[in-house]
Amino acid sequence: MKKVLDTNAILYLLGGKLAKPLPPAEYSISVISEMELLSYPAVDEAALARIRDFLGEVVVIDLTEDIRELAIRLRRQHLLKLPDAIVAATALSLQAELVTNDEKLLRVPGLSSRRVELK
Repeated sequence: MKKVLDTNAILYLLGGKLAKPLPPAEYSISVISEMELLSYPAVDEAALARIRDFLGEVVVIDLTEDIRELAIRLRRQHLLKLPDAIVAATALSLQAELVTNDEKLLRVPGLSSRRVELK
C-alpha cells in the first residue's frame, strides 16, 4: 500500500517516539515536508544528517498541477493551512493513505488517513 508521511509523523519517527515501527509500505513525502524538515532553525548537524538519510529512503513528491489544484480546493473547502493542504493533496493524488497526527487532516472527508501511536 502507498503511504504519505506528514511532517509530524516524520518527526516522531526520527525522534524515536513511535510506539511501534511503521508497517512495510511504499512511503512518500511531499516536497513541503522536505522543506519543513530541512528549514528548522535549531536543527543541529547530527539531526540534519538523520533527516538527509531519511530523505534518501523515501520518494519526495514535487508540486504537480494536479496536487496544486487539489490543495487549493482542500484549503478553501476545509480551511486548512496551505502546507497541510499540499500534504493532503499529495496523498490524494497518489491514492495513498496519509500518516499523520494532525487532527484537522484526520477529519478531511475522502482522505484516507491514520494516526501513529506514540510512546
